[in-house]
Amino acid sequence: MFDSFPRGFSERMDRRTYHADFRRVYESGIRCLNKLERGQNFKERGFASWEAFAAGEWDRALSLIQEKRDVYARQFREATRLDILERRLRVVEFPVTPYVQWELYVLRLRVELGDNIRVLDARKISDIEKDRPVPEVVILGDVAMYEVLYDDDGNAMGANRFTDRALIRDTSAGFDALYERGDDFHVFFDREIIPLAPPAVAY
Repeated sequence: MFDSFPRGFSERMDRRTYHADFRRVYESGIRCLNKLERGQNFKERGFASWEAFAAGEWDRALSLIQEKRDVYARQFREATRLDILERRLRVVEFPVTPYVQWELYVLRLRVELGDNIRVLDARKISDIEKDRPVPEVVILGDVAMYEVLYDDDGNAMGANRFTDRALIRDTSAGFDALYERGDDFHVFFDREIIPLAPPAVAY
C-alpha cells in the first residue's frame, strides 16, 4: 500500500502557491477531497485556540474552538454547493500527543457540522509502515494530489504537487482501504480522548 508514492514525480510549491493551486483545482469540478493526516505535532500560529493551547490555557483553548464554527460551516456549505464529498482520516499514535489531543477537539466541531472524519490507531498499520509512514496527503479527485510539507518545528511550509493519474488512483485506493479500517470519530473520541487529563504543553 502506497508503494508507488515515494517514486512519484512532483512539483515543489511554497505555501502561498499551494493554497492558490488547491483553490483552483477545488473549484474545477472535482467530486471528492480526501485528506490523510499522519503527523503528530504541528504548530498552527494565528489560530487563537492553538495559541491558547500552546500557552497552557487548556480550558480557554477549548472554548476558542467555537470561533471557527461559522468558518467551518461556510466551508461545508461550499462543498455541498460544488457537490464535493470531503473525507479525512486522522492517524493517531499512542500515547496521544498534546497536539493531537487538542486537534481532535477541533475535529469534533467539524464532525458536528458535517465533516466525514474517521480515526485510525497507528498501531493497526504497523505492518504498512515498516519502511516509512503513510503519506501526509490531500487528494483532489483524480486531478491533483498534494504531499503537505512541514519544517522541523511543525510549521506548514507548502506541498509537493503530483498530477500522475495512475499514482493518484493508487494513493486514493490506499486511502479508501485505511478509511474503512478507521474508527467512527465519536466512538474513538469518547473512548480515547475524553478520559485524558489536560495536557502539559511546552511550546
